[in-house]
Amino acid sequence: MVKRVAVILSGCGVYDGTEVHEASAVLVHLSRAGAKVQMFAPNAVQMHVVNHCEGKPTQDKRNILEESARIARGDVTDLAKLDVSAFDAAIIPGGFGVAKNLSDWAVKNKECTVRPDLEKIIKAFHRAKKPLGMCCISPILAAKILPGCELTVGQDKEWPYAQTAGALKEMGCKHVNTEVDKAHVDVKNKLVTTCAFMCNVPIHHIHQVFDGVGAMVGEILKLA
Repeated sequence: MVKRVAVILSGCGVYDGTEVHEASAVLVHLSRAGAKVQMFAPNAVQMHVVNHCEGKPTQDKRNILEESARIARGDVTDLAKLDVSAFDAAIIPGGFGVAKNLSDWAVKNKECTVRPDLEKIIKAFHRAKKPLGMCCISPILAAKILPGCELTVGQDKEWPYAQTAGALKEMGCKHVNTEVDKAHVDVKNKLVTTCAFMCNVPIHHIHQVFDGVGAMVGEILKLA
C-alpha cells in the first residue's frame, strides 16, 4: 500500500518560514520510499519577512501559502482544505516559520498558542492514531498539543538552542537527547522527532541533517 503523507509548510526560508533543506530532505526521503505526498500551508500573512542576507526584518508583507509554493514548485494547497481521512501521516519540517506563522512561540515561548486550524489537524491525526513527524523547532507544536509526549530537539545542554529542550521539559514533556542523524519515536503517541538544524550544524555537514530526517521519515512510514 502506498502511504499518503501530508507535509505542512510555514513559508520559505529559515528565519521567517520553513527551513528549505529540511523540507527538501523530507521530500527526498518520502519520494525514495514511494510515498504519495501533498503539501499544505496556511493562506495567511506571515508574522514578518526577514532579509536572509542580514538576518533582519523588513517592511515587506508576504503570504505563507505563496511563499511555501516556492518549495512546493507551485503544488501546495491551503491548509484549510486538509482532510485528515485522506492521509496516513503528517510531517512538519522546521524553520522559524513554525514559531512565527504556525504558532507564536517566537514571542511567547512556552506560553504560546498554535494556529487553531493546525491544532485541530494535529489533534485529528493523533485521535486517528496516525503518525506525526516533526523536526527542528516543530516539536514545540506537539509539546503544546499532546501533553506529556516524548520528543527531541537535540541536546539539553551545550547546544545553541539547548534552552528549547528545557522549556519543553517545563511544559511536561519528556525530552530525549539525540544526535543529529538520529530520530526519537514516542510509540504511545505515534510521534517521531529529530533535531535537524537545532544543532546549528554547518552547511558542509548538511548530510547529517538529511540522515536524521531520513531516520524520522523511515519511522513514520513504519508506524503508518
